[in-house]
Amino acid sequence: MKVLITREIPQSGIEILESHSELQLDYRKGPPLSDEELKKSVRGADAIIPVIPDLITGDIMKAAGSQLKLVANYAVGYDNIEIEEATKLGVYVSNTPGDLTESVAEHTLALMFAVGKHIVEGDKYIRQGKFKYWDPMIYLGPKFMGKTLGIIGFGRIGQHLARIAKFGLNMRILYNDACEKEKEEKETGAQFCEIPYLLENSDVVSMNCNLTDETCGMIGERELRMMKPTAYFINTARGAIVKEDALAVALKEKWIEGAGLDVFENEPEINPVLLELDNVVLTPHTASATREARIQMARMAAENVVEVLVNNKPPVNLVNKEVLIQVRKF
Repeated sequence: MKVLITREIPQSGIEILESHSELQLDYRKGPPLSDEELKKSVRGADAIIPVIPDLITGDIMKAAGSQLKLVANYAVGYDNIEIEEATKLGVYVSNTPGDLTESVAEHTLALMFAVGKHIVEGDKYIRQGKFKYWDPMIYLGPKFMGKTLGIIGFGRIGQHLARIAKFGLNMRILYNDACEKEKEEKETGAQFCEIPYLLENSDVVSMNCNLTDETCGMIGERELRMMKPTAYFINTARGAIVKEDALAVALKEKWIEGAGLDVFENEPEINPVLLELDNVVLTPHTASATREARIQMARMAAENVVEVLVNNKPPVNLVNKEVLIQVRKF
């Protein structure tokens, strides 16, 4: 049975797959495959392990052939996969939630500190030879202790971020999610509120929700103008949740104090205005880039493949649960 792995992943996942002789690996490394290259590569695949830049459309899945059973996405988010098409075709889709919960939450805080404490600006200042004497009036920023953190999307990552901020920085936690989460509120001291209230009252706003039809473009000019002029905007979720042009204007015209972005609307393209601004810190979609998280993700993706192809069971981390009904029809 053929398993296509579209990009290099940690060896821990490869070793799991190689331990099953019935699995034949087509292991690609290097830059992302083009759409045409991907269509050719998937032919005859029983399972695909793609990464975020790989758009696994219905056409790609059809190009693989009727034997395709699983798309084991090497990511927590799965907006790069046409879930409804997969379900229609009777193809399982799985993801890799796990150790990256802590990793992404930590990166969110790192961006908050980096932009608020002017870490990148200060580094450039020294490297450019401008540090001639101590100046008490440059690179002033806020003290985050006791401030208010607004979290949009209160899943595993949002909750872990809340715990760190609450018990490490004594921050007040506001959150918005599809529904109120009373148990998690008690654990974190978080307060559920509607998005306008969250935006108006938070010193830091963190995006931690999934990209869906409802959340796509949910933060635009109207929402950014609701924020405090001293507030910071952090996005480690998905770029398309935010209208990047509006955010660029908000930062340039100082509607808000600053931003930390790990994801972008048209990734890997970046709004050129953002590249010129000092009040935004940019990272190349590396919020989950810890050794522990990447290794765990590789293992989870591989284990999902083994569960489907070798054990003839649904994947452990099944995303499209509706497919269980569809699979019975085949």
